[in-house]
Amino acid sequence: MRLLVVLPTYNEVLNVASMLQILRNVVPDAHILVVDDASPDKTADVAVAASEELGQIHVLRRRGKSGLGGAYRDGFTWGLEAGFDTFVEIDCDFSHDPHALPELLAAAQRYDVVIGSRYVPGGRIPQWKLSRRVLSRGGNRYASLMLGLRVADSTAGYRVYSRTALEKIDYGSVRADGYGFQIEMTYRARRGGASMIEVPISFRDRQLGQSKMSSSIVYEALWLVTKWAILRPARRHLNSVQ
Repeated sequence: MRLLVVLPTYNEVLNVASMLQILRNVVPDAHILVVDDASPDKTADVAVAASEELGQIHVLRRRGKSGLGGAYRDGFTWGLEAGFDTFVEIDCDFSHDPHALPELLAAAQRYDVVIGSRYVPGGRIPQWKLSRRVLSRGGNRYASLMLGLRVADSTAGYRVYSRTALEKIDYGSVRADGYGFQIEMTYRARRGGASMIEVPISFRDRQLGQSKMSSSIVYEALWLVTKWAILRPARRHLNSVQ
């Protein structure tokens, strides 16, 4: 399979070179697309320099900070047009362990969507306080219950998608960002009939650089889940009369 790792970045100069080197070691045949949101710290320039040494690294420069969801949409479009058929989502801050990628890719041989999950047996979050665990776990349970996802970790951002899954999802019309983006992609994958599995991972907080997450992104996700849940009965009725 032609594999593309989509790596969104914004001010990741402290992490990007190391992440690219490890990804090259772990998945030597993969292409890597760095989608950079005009990082003031010159992350994109570091990625370009790494591409000259490591090969098969591409840099997509966006005009400004437009969010995680937009970065993945642009990355998927770039990859589909270039003929790739398997797509990886991964954070550049090492909260997602790149060494776990071969296990996710093995599952991708059999499933359209593979989610690196913190909340299935074997998944771990070793550094989180209890309050943060409760909020995250509760939010995921709420999303799964309200939307019928049957997924323990719908906010997870470490994933593998097949080309077929992206076509079923119609990802280009997804407008949510952050956690909401991941939930909506999961929801659409379920609605589209994509096969899905969760693979346990260990999630760690970043060690270098600053987090991009904010309370507004969390509130957006909760509001979107509630809105989609309200719209579900109407959508089912519309499908039944067509």
